[in-house]
Amino acid sequence: MAVTYVVANQKGGIGKTTTATTLAGILAKRGKTLLIDADPQGNSSSTYEAVIEDQATLYDVMVDSDKLPLEDAIQHLENGDIVASDPLLSKAEKMLDGDIEGLYRLKDAIDELGEYEYIVIDTAPSLNVILYNSLIAADQVIIPVMADAYSLQGLNQLCDTIKAVQRRQNPSLKIAGLLLVKFAGRSKLEREVEAELEEISKDLGTKLFDTRIRECVKTKEAQTKKKLLINYAPKCTTMQDYMSFAEELEK
Repeated sequence: MAVTYVVANQKGGIGKTTTATTLAGILAKRGKTLLIDADPQGNSSSTYEAVIEDQATLYDVMVDSDKLPLEDAIQHLENGDIVASDPLLSKAEKMLDGDIEGLYRLKDAIDELGEYEYIVIDTAPSLNVILYNSLIAADQVIIPVMADAYSLQGLNQLCDTIKAVQRRQNPSLKIAGLLLVKFAGRSKLEREVEAELEEISKDLGTKLFDTRIRECVKTKEAQTKKKLLINYAPKCTTMQDYMSFAEELEK
């Protein structure tokens, strides 16, 4: 049975896609790994150069009345295995709204998939049916955060959503921790927010990962060139930080 990680935060621009794709790249060196792009914006799909024309996507898996197998939507690409997103995925909200079975579409699809050791799910910056599907299907949630005041907004609401899923649909779901990304640690504000996140994580019954992810230009270069950071710049500071994070995650 695969270990399934969900990368989630309802704030945009927080580094979810970088975290998801980089973690998937690291885990792929350890075992067979699948990335699922559950964000209609499709940034992970773009990084992997996945296609959506004449190709089944996560949208088809979620809305197909005959329950399309997840395996039929997997693309085996240079960067790794991925189930691509589709702009149509935003329409799945209305199609699944009010359908109790619809909350379990992704879990059911993953449960039927037996060949992967790791699954990483990249999510949209919103609290929606697709996020609920992802949380119900997951073992652990990783919450990337930045050390600024705005990144704290909505964090409690996201964690309330996670706790609701833990109570009702997925009692084994665990918040793996908060991950500080794009971190320099030089300003007073960053250090203050860092200390506040330490306290927030305790209140949420989780932790702030010891690893801090620094930012470097190689990350954006890799995205532009449609490369995973682990392959494009394995020795850059950001990649080394993500390697440390992955070690910490699997302890």
